[in-house]
Amino acid sequence: MASTTYKILGQSAPSSTSNADLITVAASKSQIVSTLNIANSTASDATCRVFARVAGAAAATTNAVLYDVTVPGNGFLSLTLGLTLAATDVLTVRTGTANSLTFTAFGTEIA
Repeated sequence: MASTTYKILGQSAPSSTSNADLITVAASKSQIVSTLNIANSTASDATCRVFARVAGAAAATTNAVLYDVTVPGNGFLSLTLGLTLAATDVLTVRTGTANSLTFTAFGTEIA
């Protein structure tokens, strides 16, 4: 019988404008990302990207969940997604301004 755990699935505060993996689903598990929060800790607007990468495929526009979406200065986005991830899938994030955004994924892990 599968066990279900509700938890913070991943957190990241990228210090550069490169892609950063927020979640990598472990072998023999799956996850459902119910909510993704993106907080801007600076006074200036910043853009973000989020990619759902099946089995770790390269991040590209074809697997973008968000692409260059603006998060207002000192503001946040809270997205209800219901994003399902299988074993070895990766949720990757990126900020257009280093040290500005914090990403937090909440949801369920199924083993």
